[in-house]
Amino acid sequence: MDKIIVKGGQPLFGEVSISGAKNAVLPIMTACILAPGKYILNNVPDLRDTRTMAKLLTIIGATVEYNNNTMVIDTTECNNPKAPYDLVKTMRASFYVLGPFLGRFGFAEVSLPGGCAWGPRPVDLHLKAIEALGADVSLESGSIVAKADSGLTGATIAFDISSVGATGNALMAAVKASGKTIIKNAAKEPEITSLAEFLIKMGAIIDGLGTDELIVTGVNELKGDFEFDIIADRIEAGTFMIATALCGGEITLKKAKSNHLDIVISKLKEAGAIVTSNDVSITVKSGGNINPVNITTAPYPGYPTDLQAQWMALMAKAKGSSIIIEEIYKDRFTHIAELTRLGAIIKLEDNVAVVTGNNKLNGAPVMSTDIRASASLILATLSANGESEISRVYHIDRGYENVEEKFRNLGANIYRVSE
Repeated sequence: MDKIIVKGGQPLFGEVSISGAKNAVLPIMTACILAPGKYILNNVPDLRDTRTMAKLLTIIGATVEYNNNTMVIDTTECNNPKAPYDLVKTMRASFYVLGPFLGRFGFAEVSLPGGCAWGPRPVDLHLKAIEALGADVSLESGSIVAKADSGLTGATIAFDISSVGATGNALMAAVKASGKTIIKNAAKEPEITSLAEFLIKMGAIIDGLGTDELIVTGVNELKGDFEFDIIADRIEAGTFMIATALCGGEITLKKAKSNHLDIVISKLKEAGAIVTSNDVSITVKSGGNINPVNITTAPYPGYPTDLQAQWMALMAKAKGSSIIIEEIYKDRFTHIAELTRLGAIIKLEDNVAVVTGNNKLNGAPVMSTDIRASASLILATLSANGESEISRVYHIDRGYENVEEKFRNLGANIYRVSE
């Protein structure tokens, strides 16, 4: 099993190219199922999760080719609308096939999902959405079986809470439903907007992009055979921005979109970093002096839960105390135990963490528990004195492309070893 070795204490300098967004490409890969055809996706990151999704597509009957961050998916021969437990248990995003299966085949059999080790993230919202569209849903031997023998029918879907995954599945199920579907309290994340833009290119009719109310007018047929560019990963960009604020130095993030990171940029400026941007890049400069800044995670455009763990690593070295409140996944704090091994001072009560800044972190062996916790440990160890060893790094390979190579190119002393 691979480990990452970090010798901390080096500031970061240079340029880093931000990869395509994992959370954008995964639903778009499943959307290709909706209409037979060949799809060329550009800027696809080489991740464990994209490889898992590609394997799932081949089980369904698609052919998938990947070379130099371009993925070609041919769904002409798809004929097996089933997602088995062995794959779905490793990646929750596999559940995105539910909507496309129903839209194309009127049938779906999808195992209940797995993924990161922390906390339950129920699929109830997904199921309520497709039931509202007329699907008959049952649980059989650990799998969701959904049927729409006569097709789906447009409806009003009102989510109790904003959910990226449920919004994506509802969109993909609704585009071929007869009549009009209104999705209220829809997720507004850039990844959902990107999915909607992909569906529109297929011939879907969707209004309200970027708002919390999406209106879908169903169409009888969708078309494939086109090319599409995956947006840059705002979470990867935010991770490198926070790393620079933590370690000091100056880096330029190429391909990053500042308008996807407004609140993160605002918080970094409060913390003392200097951030400038243009249409194609973001530059972050820091002397390593960190002001304490509170955050509360919230749906987009609020502070992203996927950058909470990284922010905690930053606040661990702030000059004072800060409060971090997790409102999306309230038990997403498995990184705290590992950060404290490095010397971080953190007290947790319910979903509120109080971080007392400590100017000195020291290297130690630590263990990854999920994708973003892994990122927080890399950031913390990069800023710590001495050497650290991060185990179970397969988690970070699910969400970050060539992470140690990118940091090494910025001057970090970081490398991977295999046992």
